[in-house]
Amino acid sequence: MARGSFREHLLRVREDAIISSVNHLLAEKGFDLMTVDEVAADVGIAKASLYKHFASKEALAAAAMVRVLERGAALLDELAARPELTPLARLRAVARWALEQQLLGEMPTLPSQNSTLRAELLGSKAYVDLLMKSSDQLGEWIVQAQASGDIDPTLPPEVVLYTVFARACDPVPGFLKAGGQFSDEQIVELVLRSCFDGLRARS
Repeated sequence: MARGSFREHLLRVREDAIISSVNHLLAEKGFDLMTVDEVAADVGIAKASLYKHFASKEALAAAAMVRVLERGAALLDELAARPELTPLARLRAVARWALEQQLLGEMPTLPSQNSTLRAELLGSKAYVDLLMKSSDQLGEWIVQAQASGDIDPTLPPEVVLYTVFARACDPVPGFLKAGGQFSDEQIVELVLRSCFDGLRARS
């Protein structure tokens, strides 16, 4: 292996370690409480070395979100390749994945109101492209599910889309897990049931 390619490989490995650390810290503590010093210490590198890879805390968060969206996009591709699944089943599978990732501590938590972070995210072509691709695919399934009567057709599709996206940062799983009465699998099923089937008693 050439010296240059070996060095590039080491840099990629280090960046992967940094992003994994950021992902866990964002899931555990959130963006506001996570510090660059914590990330550097967790990876075992100097803070100055970390800044050679990512220029800011916001850039770290953006990289973590790109990683999550890449995994989510891969899931969407897998679901799209399964013709036996209805659009509703695919939407439920996406929500299930988001809830499971959250319970595993793999889903980053970012503030909805932070202009600097928002600018960083919107400035990331990879983030915007993945977000648009995922939104378009989910939107297609939502329209199909509404046409078949599986989802209320009077709901604006974007409301359904945001409801599915919101499962990634839903506080309910954390509250139920802290209560200790339900297993992770039970929590996922309960949240999916309340999300897709509603709270009204069925006759």
